[in-house]
Amino acid sequence: MLNKPTEELEELLERTSPEELSDYLKDNAHYLADEKKAFYYYMKDMLDEHRVKLKDVYSFAGVSESYGSKILCMEKHTKDRDLILRFCIAGHLLLDETNRALKLYGMRELYAKDPRDACLIVALLNRNYDMGEIDRLLEELGLQKITTEE
Repeated sequence: MLNKPTEELEELLERTSPEELSDYLKDNAHYLADEKKAFYYYMKDMLDEHRVKLKDVYSFAGVSESYGSKILCMEKHTKDRDLILRFCIAGHLLLDETNRALKLYGMRELYAKDPRDACLIVALLNRNYDMGEIDRLLEELGLQKITTEE
């Protein structure tokens, strides 16, 4: 996905009349989010930024490369929020980045009033990306682990 700063697009919109909106959309199509691909592009950008390889994300998230890539590209859709969270943790995403990924995938963001989410928030804020440690903390608190049983 080509990148143009959001601020630059917002400035263009400030100078755009309703009659010119179709021209704006056509001229800037490369920079606009594709609902189906927004999550994929965002995750790809974040993984590049954090220097994490896709194959490592799939491995640490506990899924095969073929299944993981179908989920990431949204060729298949999952309702398993924990899988998306595992992708984010494996990709070393920060809290705000994780919340954005969840939102782009169509899932609710981490919520501080939810005890399990609060635990995950603390892990992310402390840059704890070790699934085993996160699972141990969740279990100690009587909460469901983030990983699946194999």
